[in-house]
Amino acid sequence: MATAIFGAGCFWGVEAFFERFEGITATRVGYTGGKVESPSYEQVKTGKTGHAEAIRLEYDPSVITYAELVNIFFEAHDPTSRNKQGIDVGHQYRSAIFYKDASQKYIAEEKIKEWDAKGIFKRPIVTEVTAASTFYEAEEYHQKYIHKNGSVACGIS
Repeated sequence: MATAIFGAGCFWGVEAFFERFEGITATRVGYTGGKVESPSYEQVKTGKTGHAEAIRLEYDPSVITYAELVNIFFEAHDPTSRNKQGIDVGHQYRSAIFYKDASQKYIAEEKIKEWDAKGIFKRPIVTEVTAASTFYEAEEYHQKYIHKNGSVACGIS
């Protein structure tokens, strides 16, 4: 199995969106890219920790490739919107790809060029491509939130 980490706004909807695809074997939502150790949701939602709400995917690369995951990521949200997805506003809802190695970084950067060249979006992609740092799992009540609670006001699902 391999892992990928993406930030695309409200992590509840991002998790539900990715779970639809064959080859994704596990998901966990959490926080990454910030400066506070072991942040809580209450801290992250203020926007003051620097973390993004994110999803960590485990996937089987023989079934789904990292490049395919990046394509799904771009389909799941608006990568041209800086620090805003749907009704959620703030740096914690930024569009970000947190790469684990040079290969993931290269694929992410190439996919941004490819998607920009397609002309699907009216504005350029502003997705951050950043080295993965510590991923802190969100509190248990956030995991599989939509499955537990039904639809929510996320901009994605």
